[in-house]
Amino acid sequence: MALYQVRPGDLDTYIYKYLQPDERFLKQVAETIDKICTFLKEQCPYKISKAVKGGSLGKGTAVKNGSDADLVVFLNNFKSFEDQTGNRTEILTDIRGLLLKYEKNIGHQIKMTPPKTNPRSLNFQFKSTRSSDFVEVDVLPAFDALGQVTRTRTQVYEALIAAGESGGEFSPSFTELQRDFVKERPTKLKSLIRLVKYWYTEHVQRPYKPQLRSDKDLPPKYALELLTIYAWESAEKGVDFSTAEGFRTVLELIVQYKHLCIFWTTNYSFNSSRIATFLKNKLKEPKPMILDPADPTGNVAAAARWDLVAAAAKCCLQQICVKDVKTWNVKVKYLFCQVGGQ
Repeated sequence: MALYQVRPGDLDTYIYKYLQPDERFLKQVAETIDKICTFLKEQCPYKISKAVKGGSLGKGTAVKNGSDADLVVFLNNFKSFEDQTGNRTEILTDIRGLLLKYEKNIGHQIKMTPPKTNPRSLNFQFKSTRSSDFVEVDVLPAFDALGQVTRTRTQVYEALIAAGESGGEFSPSFTELQRDFVKERPTKLKSLIRLVKYWYTEHVQRPYKPQLRSDKDLPPKYALELLTIYAWESAEKGVDFSTAEGFRTVLELIVQYKHLCIFWTTNYSFNSSRIATFLKNKLKEPKPMILDPADPTGNVAAAARWDLVAAAAKCCLQQICVKDVKTWNVKVKYLFCQVGGQ
C-alpha cells in the first residue's frame, strides 16, 4: 500500500506491517556482522582493539529491505586523529582484500563497491539469506579517541578541534555516542524515525539522486533522524504521541530548512573556553545547521540539496496521510541558535 494513501490514524499499523524489519532477519544480520567483526579481528594485519556497529542496524531504526550498518574498527596503531587520515587508504585496501579472499569463511555472498580515490570507508553489501535483500555495510577505520584513559571527554573534544580537519572528518571515532543518542530513544519515536526515513528514500532519494551532478548530494539519513528527534524533544511529547502529527511536524520543519539551527549539549558543552569559542563560531555558519550531537565539528545538514527535500515535503503535506493533521508546537528557541547553550 502506498504511504500517501494511508489515513493518519493507520500510520502506526502501516509502520508495523510494511516498515518494521522482521526479527528473524535482524537476528541473522546481527550474527553476520558479529562474524565479520570476529573475522577482521583475527585476520587483519592491524591490531583491532574493538569493532562497533552503527548505522540504522546499530541504532534500531532499520527499515525493511533498506538496512545499513556502519562497522567502525578501532585500530591500536592509530594514536591520534591525524593518524586516521594518513594510513586509511592502505588499511581499507588490505581489509577489502581480506573480505574478498575469505568470503566463504564469512558464509555469505559479498558485493564490493568499486573503491574511490582517497576513500573514508570501504563499502560492501551482503545477503543474510538467499531470499533476503542485500544489507549495506560501511567499514570505517578509526582512532579510539573515547578509549584514551588519560584524557577526559572535554580534552578529547579539544584535541578534535585542534586537529583542524573539515567538519565531521573524524566522526567515526564517536560512533558509539552517535548510536546511543538515537538507540536510547523510546520505541515509538524510533518508529516515527523509520517512517521519515522510508518517506525520504521513496520520495526524495529514488527520484532525485540519479539526477544529481557528481559534486552534489542529498542530506544523509542521519540528518533526518536528528531532525525527528529534535521535533519530538522540543514539543515535549513523551512516549505517547500521534505519529501523524509527528510526521507532519518533521515535514514542515524540512520546508523551513533555511532557518534550521539545531544543536545539543549532551556530549560536549560551553564549559570549556576552547569548545565554547569553537561552537559560537560554528553556529554562525550558513544554515541549515544540524550539529552532530557526538561531533561538534560536523554539521550533518551542510552542503546538500535541501531544496529538493523541501519540494518533496510540500507535496507530502497535501497527501491523505497528513493533510488535515495538527502540527506539534515546536519551541522557537530550537529553530534559531541561542549561542551559549540551549
